[in-house]
Amino acid sequence: MAGKRIAVLGLQAQYHQLDIDNIGSIKKFADYMKTKYGGFDVLVNNAGILYKRDATEPFGEQAENTIRVNFTGTLNVCQGLFPLLRPGARVVNVSSASGHLLNINGSEPAASALREKFASPILTEDEIVSLVNQFVKDAEAGDWNAKGWPSSAYAVSKVAVSALTRVQQRAFDADPRKDIVVNSCHPGYVDTDMTAHKGPLTIEQGAVSPSYLALLPPDTDLRGVYIWHDKQVVDWVNGPTPSLY
Repeated sequence: MAGKRIAVLGLQAQYHQLDIDNIGSIKKFADYMKTKYGGFDVLVNNAGILYKRDATEPFGEQAENTIRVNFTGTLNVCQGLFPLLRPGARVVNVSSASGHLLNINGSEPAASALREKFASPILTEDEIVSLVNQFVKDAEAGDWNAKGWPSSAYAVSKVAVSALTRVQQRAFDADPRKDIVVNSCHPGYVDTDMTAHKGPLTIEQGAVSPSYLALLPPDTDLRGVYIWHDKQVVDWVNGPTPSLY
């Protein structure tokens, strides 16, 4: 359907297989992009998984799989493709309402300590990796809530992606390639398989915020921020978060 709509505009979409859970697949895609196009101007990271509330898998298993795909997979894609970004490129990390920092809401004072670590202005990629790896260990041990974590592996994975975005923008600000920008967004509660078709927003409405960030003009002030589905900039550290709809 999307291909037909693009064709109406006189354009032709090109497709390439990519499994973000497979390093070999990421490398193959990066090599293809480098050979065929020499680089690219827009990267939207949207792949991810979600265990439903009635999932029967042990929480430790849910945590390991969700972090591996949603966070580690996204990080690996970024590490594999960022060298190919051209000056002025735009990167969009699709997060979620669940990806707001206030969703790290397990037992206190541990939760506050975790939020402080994620919000640190000098946080590094390695430190985020250590944090999510600790979450998986705590989930497997069964004491994740006492350690400050929420009972949602998806929320932890998306908080980590949102935090990663801020770290990545700091790196781009020091990059010799000018004006590369990365932001994260909550696309809205959209009618998709992932939401069991309970979301009130259409696919087109869900594409508004990622498209907006992908097409930001040169020298934009929106750098490393977290926006809502209506393009509103949200304070990722302190909130509040607007309505889902």
